[in-house]
Amino acid sequence: MIEQIGLLNWISLGWLLTCWISYSLFAKYKAKTTASLSSVLHVHRINWMRRLLQREVRVGDAALLANLERNVTFFASSCVLILAGLLTALTATEEIQHMVSNVSFAFESNLSLVELKLISLICVFIYAFFTFTWSMRQFGFASVLVGAAPMMDEKNVTASERRSFAIYAAKIIDQGSHSYNYGLRSFYFSLAIVTWFGGPLYFIASATAVVGVLYAREFRSKSLDALKKVENVGEKLFEDDKELYRRSLIKPDKDSE
Repeated sequence: MIEQIGLLNWISLGWLLTCWISYSLFAKYKAKTTASLSSVLHVHRINWMRRLLQREVRVGDAALLANLERNVTFFASSCVLILAGLLTALTATEEIQHMVSNVSFAFESNLSLVELKLISLICVFIYAFFTFTWSMRQFGFASVLVGAAPMMDEKNVTASERRSFAIYAAKIIDQGSHSYNYGLRSFYFSLAIVTWFGGPLYFIASATAVVGVLYAREFRSKSLDALKKVENVGEKLFEDDKELYRRSLIKPDKDSE
């Protein structure tokens, strides 16, 4: 199998997995010390839940959650359609090999290699489908919490309980957004796999470029700068709201100790 596929192709596939897993771990831990889209938006979500508790009419909040869930549903449905197309393509590997061989800049390929590329894409979109559907469920949990949120005039709900609600309701939305983000990354890296049909060197370069694009958008984008300036969240994240943000990251079993 190694001889049929070629060592360089296996290395390029390993490079994709290394880039994908390494960047996911890097982004997760970097966000704890540096402002990123995920960390800044999490503070805005906490503020959203705080202010939700001060509103009597919450139709707008429910509509916002429904809009978020609708976006995730679109990508989950897209995954199903893409998987159907890829499974169909898997039955026509000879035709695909013939088409790729007619491309002047493409590396030579064989049936086993074409099948590996298609199977890799299928695995990526299966993973994306599971992450998107889990994101949908988590936004559904958030909708339940919005419906269960205490009203302004409820006297039996303490200030501490309201604060706890804001933190953990925002945490549920944050987790749903993380799953959505993982699914989007799958789409990005699937585009890198498409370049693999041209050759392993294009594949390695594309996987590396995807990491650069993701980093620029999550840690260096103009959108991030604007989000940081809203209510000076960028300054409060690791100063005034530092303890609030840390508490939202604590797991329930640790929080109860």
